Amino acid sequence: MRNRLIRNRIKRKRTEPVDVDITSLLDILVILLVFLLKSYNSSGVIFNVPKGIKLPYSEAKQLNTPGVIVQVSETKIWVDDQVILDVTKSGNRVIYDRGGSRIVSLYNELRKKRSLYKQAAKTAKGAKKFSGIVNLVVDKGLKYSYVKKILATCADAGFQKYKFVVSSLN
Repeated sequence: MRNRLIRNRIKRKRTEPVDVDITSLLDILVILLVFLLKSYNSSGVIFNVPKGIKLPYSEAKQLNTPGVIVQVSETKIWVDDQVILDVTKSGNRVIYDRGGSRIVSLYNELRKKRSLYKQAAKTAKGAKKFSGIVNLVVDKGLKYSYVKKILATCADAGFQKYKFVVSSLN
């Protein structure tokens, strides 16, 4: 009886190994790797450029820093991907104040953002202090006088550090 158990054990050990086809698994891993590499953002700042904006070109290699994102085309202004001013649909609304040097809706939205950041810095432990940085995604066809109004509005709202987002030549 004991000899039979030993012989059965030896027979079980002599079975051939099962071949596993891992080709399809490797294909999936390669596809995931390529997807992750393409979607990787080393700066930590993500910009969605609206259709109406053509970015100016630059050879600068600096990365942008986190902050409020203000996007400006000839007819619209966005703050953090939310349309706050559409000139074509403004109606009788007041667009400018202070003698035409400040954009009212942009100023109001930036003041709200500033108060939210300051409140979050007070309540959350380890939160960064309000930096006052605004990332400007500005259409390259805008007149300098309009860009100057945007900069003045941002400064009045408490955002005094500007970072212009440009397209690299590469």
